[in-house]
Amino acid sequence: MIRHIVFFSVKRKEDVEAVRSGLQALGTIPHSKHFEVTLNTKVDLFSNAIDVVVYAEFEDEAALAAYKAHPIYAETTCKVKPMRELRFSADVVAAA
Repeated sequence: MIRHIVFFSVKRKEDVEAVRSGLQALGTIPHSKHFEVTLNTKVDLFSNAIDVVVYAEFEDEAALAAYKAHPIYAETTCKVKPMRELRFSADVVAAA
């Protein structure tokens, strides 16, 4: 299983909800086993730069690739990218 985790910071704080709701469209792409978009609680002692987190699980690399190739992924990127400042992504293989 692949865990896909993406962290976003938003340029303008008033756009945080628009980014969160825009990213929720990715959950309609059928290739993930689990999908969620959440706001960062910002309780870390060292850094609270991240505003929104996407967490998804995929059966394998092929499912993740299909997710990223889906038209909704491209549409969502076009919608959200102008509002974001930073984007950090990690795809990790979960231990069996």
